[in-house]
Amino acid sequence: MPVNYRTPAAAELLPVAGVRLGVAAAGIRKPDRRDLAVLAFDSGTRVAGVFTANRFCAAPVQVCRRHLELGCDIRALVINTGVANAGTGEAGWQVATATCAALGNLLAIADRQVLPFSTGVILEPLPLDRLLAGLPACIADLRADNWHAAAHAIMTTDTVAKAASRRVEVAGRAVTVTGISKGAGMIRPNMATMLAFVATDAGIASPLLRELLREAADESFNGITVDGDTSTNDSFILAATGQAGVDVSAPTDPGYQVLRQAVIAVASELAQAIVRDGEGASKFIRITVEGGRDRAECRSVGYAIGHSPLVKTAFFAADPNLGRILAAIGYAALDELDVGRVRVWLGSAGREILVAENGGRADCYREEDGAGIMQEAEITVRVALGRGDARTTVYTCDLSYEYVRINADYRS
Repeated sequence: MPVNYRTPAAAELLPVAGVRLGVAAAGIRKPDRRDLAVLAFDSGTRVAGVFTANRFCAAPVQVCRRHLELGCDIRALVINTGVANAGTGEAGWQVATATCAALGNLLAIADRQVLPFSTGVILEPLPLDRLLAGLPACIADLRADNWHAAAHAIMTTDTVAKAASRRVEVAGRAVTVTGISKGAGMIRPNMATMLAFVATDAGIASPLLRELLREAADESFNGITVDGDTSTNDSFILAATGQAGVDVSAPTDPGYQVLRQAVIAVASELAQAIVRDGEGASKFIRITVEGGRDRAECRSVGYAIGHSPLVKTAFFAADPNLGRILAAIGYAALDELDVGRVRVWLGSAGREILVAENGGRADCYREEDGAGIMQEAEITVRVALGRGDARTTVYTCDLSYEYVRINADYRS
């Protein structure tokens, strides 16, 4: 079960004017489960995307990048679960483009106005016949209030659907931001085995939309890790329909900062939900690294701690074997790190204890205090590097027996 997370009720997910969603059970991998979703955008919607850094990226990622590079007026997204259409070569490209053509025909738009997304098992062919057969049901189901169903339709090993909404006032008008995501394992920054789709009814100029998307990704999905694996299909899409009567084209425009914070808040909530639902997770862990020369080196330390199987298994066991954290900091490859200036704290529920300073265990640290904090479901590790003013936070979870079982049985 996820750590302190519940899926919002359908009524809590606010419709975004200009966006309709439909789902279907296409039987792509398993029968009788929702595994296909379509998002349809009204004309004039601007769309931006960021994708996996994995060089073995899936065919749908390649097609998405191509359609966005062409500057097409994107009008629809199609998402399937069960099969990733990755590691499928030219045949995979043909399946992805055929999917776009079929949906384009049903919606009376060009195939280049469609972005395809897949998630699931890598190195297996996507059953195009089943996907195409399911598209008419998705079209028939298109509704503005269907975010809840769509969140369920994009799940794979997720135990809960992930969604979030915000409504804010921008330039005197109500603006809505709503999004959904999926992901539970093969999660690492740049990006992760995750799909995320966020939409707003604000109008945002394309250059600013791309800038906002990159910033939102950096503040959210690029700051999470479950197991250190980077997938082949990761995608984060931001769409702005412009139907709220608010248009922004520069960061200095009135109300833009409020809109920016709402988009980042939705993306951050979705990203943290992925970690809270990490495969086999029983603990949610914030790793804050401060006092770095720049954000990049703070992240390097945060990821070293968050990726370490030894650290993660210690948290699972509630074993305060906290020297493992020092070891991870030490191999994060920071030039000229003075370990004598590094300080480490462990905290939970408003309580924080100093664990290490001056190159070793803090004189005030008692192991029973550390063990008590590690029993909690939400834990914070704070590291002060003592070499600058930069800081960042990485979110991760523990590593349990259940993680091994889920991934050993994944294709069963």
